[in-house]
Amino acid sequence: MKNKLEIFKKAQDLLDEPEVQELLEYCDRLEDELVDFKFEKTNNKELILLDMIREVIKGCNAMEKEQLEHERFGYEAPNYADAISNLKMYILEICKDNKIYL
Repeated sequence: MKNKLEIFKKAQDLLDEPEVQELLEYCDRLEDELVDFKFEKTNNKELILLDMIREVIKGCNAMEKEQLEHERFGYEAPNYADAISNLKMYILEICKDNKIYL
């Protein structure tokens, strides 16, 4: 199965279209709902960790997108220090809530 962004690999300019952005956001929501459903069904810590890793990847993808927009359009550069701090807090909070010890 292809990653949803791989579908647009040969047509990167389509990613700027509002309809494509809406579709990708919809896919993200469906993926989140699927993970939530699987967790409710099994209450498995492995699924919690998989969900956490997916969220981290989403955050990394968003930072990469910001960086590309910065390079392409001259928008403000991403704040990597804040992103790293938020990522760390997110991971620690999820682990604490689910009694996962790192």
